[in-house]
Amino acid sequence: MTADTATSFSTDAEEIARSSREPERFAVLFDRHGARLHRYAARRLGDGEADDIVAETFLVAFRQRDGYDLGRSDALPWLYGIASNLIRRHRRAEVSRYRTFVRTGVLMDAAEGVAERAVERASAEMSGRRLADAIAKLPARDRDVLLLVAWADLTYEQVADALGLPVGTVRSRLNRARTKVKQALGGVNPVSDHDSKENNDERPA
Repeated sequence: MTADTATSFSTDAEEIARSSREPERFAVLFDRHGARLHRYAARRLGDGEADDIVAETFLVAFRQRDGYDLGRSDALPWLYGIASNLIRRHRRAEVSRYRTFVRTGVLMDAAEGVAERAVERASAEMSGRRLADAIAKLPARDRDVLLLVAWADLTYEQVADALGLPVGTVRSRLNRARTKVKQALGGVNPVSDHDSKENNDERPA
């Protein structure tokens, strides 16, 4: 088995452990998760800011890797948690971005048709401006939970892991955010697809 083949079958935790001896191994996590984190950050802040967020996320993760719980094989929630903390420092820019879209109907520096895809995810009939306005009005902690579920497609457990919260807190924050957004959108659930998936996953076999 070649080194590349071995890497393809390794867990994130194994690569983090190896990076203690071979720091260059940490680059495997960037190769695996960098693009996904960039898409998420770009949805919230735009491409320009996303570049910086992703770079800083992996810098912080590299510096904190010795404290990583190696029992968690998937490092993606951990990385999303770091990214969310960094994005929160730019909350004024994020809210301003949404409000610009509300006023103009144009989401500046949008990555891959973000506004259109966000609208499609919630409902084909949903107003993009109302969605942006509703998201902008959410408290930062509730917005993090909602967007990690709706845009990063994390499970409730992964969001809890990412933000260092009990699952019950994630559910209550999501419910609060979802209720406010639903009211703004005329009763449309912005994470209905994800809720259906979670409910199906929780059903006994």
